[in-house]
Amino acid sequence: MGFLAEFQQSLIATAGDMLPILVIIFGFQLLVIRRQIPNLKRVLIGFFYVLLGLSLFLMGLEQAIFPLGEQMAIQLSDPAFISGSSGHSVEELYWSDYYWIYLFAAAIGFSTTIAEPSLLAVALKAEDVSGGTVAATGLRIAVAIGVAVGISLGAFRIVSGIPLYYFIVAGYLVVMVQTYYSPKFIIALAYDSGGVTTSTVTVPLVAALGLGLATSVPGRSALLDGFGLIAFASLLPIISVLGYVQMSEWMARRSFADH
Repeated sequence: MGFLAEFQQSLIATAGDMLPILVIIFGFQLLVIRRQIPNLKRVLIGFFYVLLGLSLFLMGLEQAIFPLGEQMAIQLSDPAFISGSSGHSVEELYWSDYYWIYLFAAAIGFSTTIAEPSLLAVALKAEDVSGGTVAATGLRIAVAIGVAVGISLGAFRIVSGIPLYYFIVAGYLVVMVQTYYSPKFIIALAYDSGGVTTSTVTVPLVAALGLGLATSVPGRSALLDGFGLIAFASLLPIISVLGYVQMSEWMARRSFADH
């Protein structure tokens, strides 16, 4: 299929996804609020740019990022590769022998989160409304570190076979304690930061990694063990953002006390 044909399909699909948003926004503006839309020309041009950009973005993901990420996950989790790099036979593999998987999971989690458009939008808006108190770059890095640790931890869970709910319950207990001691202004933003990570770029790659790993590790079920990485990608960023702000406040108090 040629580029123009694929672009046309992507454009039509994206337009269909955006149509309900347009109907709701314009419908409420004209029928409920009953006011004309200010700067209508700029709004329509902006929607056109969004439509064009999303269409090209999704084409790039489908043609390059998704196949490459899935292939990398399958190759790195291949028992023959793990056995060759660790020096153990396939029957004697330990969880520590899968270190390349943990490293890849952390790297793919960090990089996809930094590239996540929804996180960028939230970070820029947070910096704007906070008057610079919450830096967009610092927030994105904190969230990306959380996703990196989370996906790597999720990969360890699949390899080790530890039940998912152990990690989830322990993680949310940590979140509850952090929430109690965190500044009120960051709590809602931290919880939102955990949600925006599971979007267009991150989910397909993380899902491919989990399924490929669960299929390759002896004794694992793709259905029972292959899913759950997305939960780590949503939970750990909350912990990392709350920890980032708490550490910043602690360092500020220490610096003030020294002076």
